[in-house]
Amino acid sequence: MTSTPSSVKRKLILDVDTGIDDALALAYVSTFDDVEMLGAIGTYGNVAAGTAVRNTRYVLDRLGLRHVPVLAGSTHPSWADSFIADAGCAQFHGTDGLGGFGPATDPPMSLTSASVKMYTSASRRLISVGGYDVHDRHANPSTDSFTLSFTPCDRAAGASVALPEGVRFIVDMVRRYGRDVTVVATGPLTDIDAALTAAPDIADGLRLVMMGGTLTQEGNCWDATAETNIIQDPEAADRVFHSGADVTMVGLDVTHQCLLGTDATTQWRQAAPTDVRTFLADIADFSITANLHADARLFSTGMPLHDPLAAAVALDPSLVECFDLPMKVETQTGDFHGTRGRTIGDPAGLIDPTVPRVHVALTVDHDRFVADFTRRIAGIQR
Repeated sequence: MTSTPSSVKRKLILDVDTGIDDALALAYVSTFDDVEMLGAIGTYGNVAAGTAVRNTRYVLDRLGLRHVPVLAGSTHPSWADSFIADAGCAQFHGTDGLGGFGPATDPPMSLTSASVKMYTSASRRLISVGGYDVHDRHANPSTDSFTLSFTPCDRAAGASVALPEGVRFIVDMVRRYGRDVTVVATGPLTDIDAALTAAPDIADGLRLVMMGGTLTQEGNCWDATAETNIIQDPEAADRVFHSGADVTMVGLDVTHQCLLGTDATTQWRQAAPTDVRTFLADIADFSITANLHADARLFSTGMPLHDPLAAAVALDPSLVECFDLPMKVETQTGDFHGTRGRTIGDPAGLIDPTVPRVHVALTVDHDRFVADFTRRIAGIQR
């Protein structure tokens, strides 16, 4: 097989909170000879940002992609000072993000939820636990042993905060390549929002395919309305929707139709077994089991390929049919506000044709995608 010159390769940046489906998305992208992964950015979400960076580097190394730079993204949502991964994400990804199959790590320091709440009450710091304020009854840390790393920040008007290296990378690459590079965001949209806020000039040149949100289906958070990536930072997501960037939303409407079952992981194990394919089968089987236990009605035949589908749509938009709609994200819960984290049509777009539109994926060629995904992973030879 001949390699494609880098000058004509399709260029991607992946912004990931590397849990199991992010890892599978990285593996899927690695199978395309005509794709150049300019870089991967590890951000908070399924796991803490430091763990996401470590997991991303680990997965890329196992895929033979040591040359791909891995950069640090945002460590917490725009509305909070720090972040703790929650038990829901640990249920689907394991506390290490990779179902217990990731790199060995030092145990985090032990802090109880009660001590964190006391600290935040005294210091007036805001801590997000999986998108919920630490004092919210839905805030449920994945473990009583976790690391609190506060990034210095000042919400005072005019305060200057250094951009994470991953955010600066997005700005630089979009300025260099424009829409010849696609940013694929499979975690919260904090990094994308930070890039647009720091450099509004990139909006016209930013092509973004995001995994997140839901329009026609219920959500997968406590309220059954919000979707996990959006609830982490609704304010950031709302700003991205209204930024004027070219945004494609690949949400639960389509990802819940793309299910990977044990027939696929069995095929990966049996086809001239390789170390990396065994690893991918192991983490996928963890997720398949977790999804089955969580909702046997929806996931009796497998795990939803959330992040791999977003990566696939970035490379082959024909996989989905999109409706261009003015979209917004609810940032409050209550009368006249809706439910925080809900992705819904923006009524301002009904009377103002200049309100930005989002390409919302509502149908998907699921059989074609799942078959291609399974085949490509089965063909990885490392």
